Amino acid sequence: MIIIAGALYLDASDRDRYLAGVFDVARLARQAVGCLDFVQSPDPLDPTRINVYERWESDDDLHRFRSSGGPVPEAPPLRSADVHKYRIASVEQP
Repeated sequence: MIIIAGALYLDASDRDRYLAGVFDVARLARQAVGCLDFVQSPDPLDPTRINVYERWESDDDLHRFRSSGGPVPEAPPLRSADVHKYRIASVEQP
């Protein structure tokens, strides 16, 4: 299993416009083969931050979606990003 998680940063005044611009990306990702979850959401404490969480069955599924030529979002530019890919070897109940 692959998890992509982290945060995107942009001007607070651009956050809602960014999220609206990437709405279709989330919808398409959730319909993609191998996508277990996909969300970009506003952080409740930091108005400049968007939380990113994706969960994929495999690298192949992630790469297939990312290279599918889907919509190019019309979104304001990011100031920075701190997003990482995690390879999960096992899963258990909390």
